Amino acid sequence: MMSFLVSRKGAKDAKKQFYLATNVKIDEKLIQEALQLGGHRTKRAVIEEALQEYVQRRKQLEVIKLFGTIEYDDDYDYKLQRQ
Repeated sequence: MMSFLVSRKGAKDAKKQFYLATNVKIDEKLIQEALQLGGHRTKRAVIEEALQEYVQRRKQLEVIKLFGTIEYDDDYDYKLQRQ
């Protein structure tokens, strides 16, 4: 396992992103494998991409839950709307 610290600092752009300082123990073999597979140069890049993928996947799962819940009109003609 490895521990690391991400510093908290403000970006100078309009979004004013802040980075959370945290210590996390992560399996070193897992990090090394992710570095190789992702072609990343830093452990931070691996972790940030992993978190982005996690969030994106969770949002996709929420959309999938909507399938079959939206009612639609069988007689609706989308081509008619284009005219």
